[in-house]
Amino acid sequence: MKSQITLFTLLLVSIFNLFAQEPQKEVVIIGTMHTVPKIVKNSYKPMLRFAKKYNPEAIYVESPMANDSISWNYLRDGWSKNYKSFYAKSEEMKTNFQIDLKKFKELESKKMSDLSSSEIDYLINSYMYNRDNGNYELMSYIKKYGLKGATKPTRHEDGDLTYKLAIHQDLKVKNMDDQQTNGIYHSAWNKCAREGSKNGNNAANSKLYKKDYNSAILPAIFRRLGKHTNNRKSLNRLHKMSSFNYVLQDTEGCKEGRKYWNERNKRMAANIVNQIAESNNTRNLVVVGAAHVIGLEEELKRKNPNLKVILMNEY
Repeated sequence: MKSQITLFTLLLVSIFNLFAQEPQKEVVIIGTMHTVPKIVKNSYKPMLRFAKKYNPEAIYVESPMANDSISWNYLRDGWSKNYKSFYAKSEEMKTNFQIDLKKFKELESKKMSDLSSSEIDYLINSYMYNRDNGNYELMSYIKKYGLKGATKPTRHEDGDLTYKLAIHQDLKVKNMDDQQTNGIYHSAWNKCAREGSKNGNNAANSKLYKKDYNSAILPAIFRRLGKHTNNRKSLNRLHKMSSFNYVLQDTEGCKEGRKYWNERNKRMAANIVNQIAESNNTRNLVVVGAAHVIGLEEELKRKNPNLKVILMNEY
């Protein structure tokens, strides 16, 4: 009996140690400025150096989930010409292209360096068929620039950073964006601006914008804009402007805008957390517009307290 108790105790200790040794899953967030002026076209480079050193096992990008019919129903006629064009091509592809799932999976699992030109074309068509915008853009980038990437910056920070990183890591990207309320968010933004013309809100926003702009001048000159953008002070300012937390008087339009901004961050965080839960990846990198970083950080921590969430400059 005593030996059985000892054996049972050792078994429990072994199980405990096994779980204790499992590495904690983490998310590192990098904020970008999307499209940048020519004068700071190399702003992505310090972010790319950091990302390569971090060596992520998964890369999450600000592109709508393929199965998010609500977002795509808006984007088919929404604000983005690129998304409208992609949606139309995707609809046409569903009519004219017969996807071979076995072939698609085989090609998707191949190393990028082993893919032929025709195989890249097949993946482009397949991702378009599947409405996987993130990987459609990635493979289209490889088709255009090759595995070394663009020799000159495209000035699209997300692409210059994400695609070169994905090629370096030999990883496909994971979509995580949500555009379900983006249309009414922009309407609320305009409404808040109209309401703020006489109550001091617009002046407060302009003051905050000017402070953000002036603080970026020296970092831009010394090629440290990417690092500057990811300082918590910079991220807080961008979050404050996008979430209407700068207002002196909270009006109907500003409240609506804040509501929809926060809801988008919540759904983006849910998209990330759900995919991380389904994978064995420990090191996860999220590349997102810098204005989302603070809200996304809060929501990721709230949705999964066991997930370690770190900002790029605080890693």
